[in-house]
Amino acid sequence: MRRAVLAMLLLGAAPAFAGDQPTRIGTVDTTFRVLGRNDRIVVDRYDDPMVEGVSCYVSRAETGGVKGSFGLATDPNRFSIACRATGPVSLRGKIPDKQVVFDEKMSPLFKEVRVSRLFDREKQVLVYLVWSTISMGTGGSAFNSVTAVALQGH
Repeated sequence: MRRAVLAMLLLGAAPAFAGDQPTRIGTVDTTFRVLGRNDRIVVDRYDDPMVEGVSCYVSRAETGGVKGSFGLATDPNRFSIACRATGPVSLRGKIPDKQVVFDEKMSPLFKEVRVSRLFDREKQVLVYLVWSTISMGTGGSAFNSVTAVALQGH
């Protein structure tokens, strides 16, 4: 029974995405830890599953130490996003006005970082917003970052 619970916790700490799996671009160590891995900033690329030719680059902080090494630490709400046209941009079907396109667990239980796509139909612009499902210590005001990609010829 204990093994099953531990396996569920460890599997729960693994990434779960609405879109395709991310590509790890790289990491930068920020704080040295004597035990376990160092605190770090990771940069991942997510390719929008509904929009050909758009990639989003998300940087976020990961807690190290013993808890972080085993996926048991809660990472801080520090992240940034930049989405760019990495080729000809084309929509794969009808795009909703609002959709979560990527999400990843940041703690063993509830916290996730999410990227939502908002469609500004009037200006023909895709707006990407990165945010967290739990905003600890912020008084209910979620940390977030936003970027946009214009649709050319649509």
